[in-house]
Amino acid sequence: MTNAARPRALAATVALAALVLPWVVARLGPAASYMLNLSVIFAIVAIALNLLTGFSGQISLGHAGFLMLGEYASALLTLKAGFPFWAALPASALLVGAIGFLVGLPAVRLSGNFLAVATMGFGLAVPEVMLNWAGLTHGSAGLMPKSPTIGGFSFGSDVAYYYLALFCLALVWYICATLLRSRTGRALQAVRDSEPAALASGINAAYHKALAFAISAAFAGVAGALYAHYVNFVSPNDFSIQDSFLFLAMIVVGGLGSLPGSLLGAVLLTVVSQLSTSLGQFSIILTGSVMLLAVLFFPGGLISLARRRRPTPRVPAPLAQRSAAGGS
Repeated sequence: MTNAARPRALAATVALAALVLPWVVARLGPAASYMLNLSVIFAIVAIALNLLTGFSGQISLGHAGFLMLGEYASALLTLKAGFPFWAALPASALLVGAIGFLVGLPAVRLSGNFLAVATMGFGLAVPEVMLNWAGLTHGSAGLMPKSPTIGGFSFGSDVAYYYLALFCLALVWYICATLLRSRTGRALQAVRDSEPAALASGINAAYHKALAFAISAAFAGVAGALYAHYVNFVSPNDFSIQDSFLFLAMIVVGGLGSLPGSLLGAVLLTVVSQLSTSLGQFSIILTGSVMLLAVLFFPGGLISLARRRRPTPRVPAPLAQRSAAGGS
């Protein structure tokens, strides 16, 4: 098999496995199916955060807040505004994306620890707002959005909802991959690599930083809407600052600046965090230990394993060397 054909064959194999996976996992019980669906939803959040951090160079500890905003936006649009799920999903993404752009505007003047603290403050504020705005959000009583339906078909089962979430994941992946190959994506990466050099090249760094926040927040809003209509319950206790750290751990463990790495990290840490929930406070220790070991042994993330095994193309020797070898 040629080097050019290998990526296509691998992509086809992964796609086939993803289509068959829910039927295999369903044999393990409802808990395993729930874990699988949660992994797919959180993979969307990981891609969103990697777009901001890995590809744009901006750290965020507030993505759990964007996820919660997507939850409430979709739940309120379907329950109180009468939107069908298929209209509430993109509307939630646009709404959360607009909020992300507003959050990104003041954040463009910050970097490093200051940006992390600012976004952490946002992540801490969102649950408090949802808890105290009881007239709209019902406070701690929460909201109960219904499962999506199309025609007479309901996505209420784990297997059916998996395919819905998988479709959204594939769409988000495609949009991100297309964006990163575009002029805007190259500008985002240029700002990440060297902001002074990007400014000297005529790139509007402030605009692109705010744009990265908006797009990343919109994708997190999609994940929030999917989560809300999967568990059929939304409350201010769904996500916390601890989850923002978990999402950051996903992209570090999987691989910064890598879409496949986002998927690997999301699946691994979702499974670890769900399996360790019975350990109480030790759940945080176990998740942190996995992250620490991954950083120590795979500084480039789990995706670096695939890169190491990738065959190195043979480079022809220079003409002078071949001539000398032929003449000797």
